[in-house]
Amino acid sequence: MKLSVVIPCYNERDTIETIIEKVRDSGISDLEIIVVDDFSTDGTREILREKLEKVVDRVIYHASNRGKGAAIRSGVREVTGDVVVIQDADLEYDPQEYEKLLKPIIDGKADVVFGSRFLTCGPHRVLYFWHYIGNKILTLLSNMFTNLNLTDMETCYKMFRREVIQSITIEEDRFGFEPEITAKVARMGCRIYEVGISYYGRTYEEGKKINWKDGIRAGWCILKYGLFR
Repeated sequence: MKLSVVIPCYNERDTIETIIEKVRDSGISDLEIIVVDDFSTDGTREILREKLEKVVDRVIYHASNRGKGAAIRSGVREVTGDVVVIQDADLEYDPQEYEKLLKPIIDGKADVVFGSRFLTCGPHRVLYFWHYIGNKILTLLSNMFTNLNLTDMETCYKMFRREVIQSITIEEDRFGFEPEITAKVARMGCRIYEVGISYYGRTYEEGKKINWKDGIRAGWCILKYGLFR
């Protein structure tokens, strides 16, 4: 199977080269890499133009900062692989685990696979207590409206059969993408699996961007896509 990797990035000059190298070294033989720069202003865009355009399949440049969901929407339109995975550019998630995520799809059991940070015996950096609690609350609320039993709705690592993700209209521009896409694949009746993954989280000093406002928006999106649709 050909795997398409969509990498949304915004102000990741310290990690963008490393993550692309890690994706290329992931062990997947048939690989497509699409990077979407969401109007970075820290030099990421220049690194992409000068060094990285020649080692990936495509770089899409947004003319303004539109958010992670908008970047994923732009990337998903262009993928050609059999399977699509979202890869953050911040090194929190390890591309060496693609094969683990792919297995339920290759085996013909899954249409969508979530990589759970809480179903794992792998390394998991110890960080923010209230982020952990917020994640648990949002996942619980999402499960209540989707009737799923996910452990990590907010995970970055979501892998889809291409026809599934390209059949969905992504409406959310920011981090509301996570509950939106979860509600929509659940409503479609997709076969959804979870596999445990490692997690190398970073601090705000190291560049973490999600904040409490995004948590509130995620809660609203759970209601919007789970209750009002």
